Order: sequence, then structure tokens, then C-alpha cells
Amino acid sequence: MWLLWLFVALPIIEIALFIQVGGLIGVWATLGLVVLAFVLGVAVIRSQGSHAWAQAQRSLAELRDPSRPLAHGMMLILAGVLLMVPGFLTDAIGLLLVIPPVRELVIRQAGRRMQVRSVQMGRRETYRPPYADGVIDADYVVEENTGRPRPPLDLPEDIEGDGPSRRGNSGWTRH
Repeated sequence: MWLLWLFVALPIIEIALFIQVGGLIGVWATLGLVVLAFVLGVAVIRSQGSHAWAQAQRSLAELRDPSRPLAHGMMLILAGVLLMVPGFLTDAIGLLLVIPPVRELVIRQAGRRMQVRSVQMGRRETYRPPYADGVIDADYVVEENTGRPRPPLDLPEDIEGDGPSRRGNSGWTRH
């Protein structure tokens, strides 16, 4: 229910702020601030979002809990989106989320309301890697035996004659 009120109240607040700020600084300066906030939002998403994603990947590679870097990354992406949305209230919230101590405070407050049900770290092998335990992965074709040996697969087809591969060897090696 509170989400419905947010969707109703937010546009009304933003329109009221546009009217107030536009009356104080003028129409063109207000539009300039909106465009500047949009450009800043794009820059935040492009630079800080990729940086936070790299930190989360580094945490996973080091087998550490990636939740904090992921939370910071999501907050930065949310900050960028809020800066891109036209409006002064959303811009103010977006600018606040760019500041690391504010993000940390929001993460702590959200962490108090969340409950972890299970955490699993480590590797679970659900597949057999190739060549494990001496097993060689290969393909084969069953052919009819015509009595005449075939040349090895790694030799050109035009090699014929009484070479070592024709004298009873398997044909897989050259002598």
C-alpha cells in the first residue's frame, strides 16, 4: 500500500519542486540542472557501476562474501537511475547515495530488516572435468571392415604402400 502512495506522491512533489525552483532561478537554469543531473547519472552508472562489479567479482574470486560490494554496486546503479529521472527530489536522493558513508548507513539499516536463510561458499563439483582420473574424452566412428587397412586419421589419404603402418601396426604412430 505504501508503494501506491509513493507513486502518487512522488510526481506531485516533483512538480511542486519544479515550480518552486523554476520560479527562483528561471526556466533555462532549471532545465540545465535537469540535463546536468542526467549526464551525472549516466557517468555514475558507467564508472562506479563497473568498478563495484569488479569488486564483487574480486570478492568471489577470493572466496569472500560478495554481498557488500554487490549492495554498493546496486546502490550506485540506483543513484545513477535516480539522477537520470527528471526531478529534484530524486536527484537529491541520488546524490546522497553516491556518498559512501550514506550508502553504508542505508546498507546497515536494510541489513537489520533482512534475514539470511542460508549461505554456501566453496566449490561443488557437479560435472566431471575432461581427463580426470585418467579418462580420455574421445569420439569414435564404427565402420565396416573391408579387409584393407585404412590410413591413419592424421596422415593424408594419398599415402599408400607397404609402410610400417601397413605391416600390422595400429597405424597411429609412424616408425
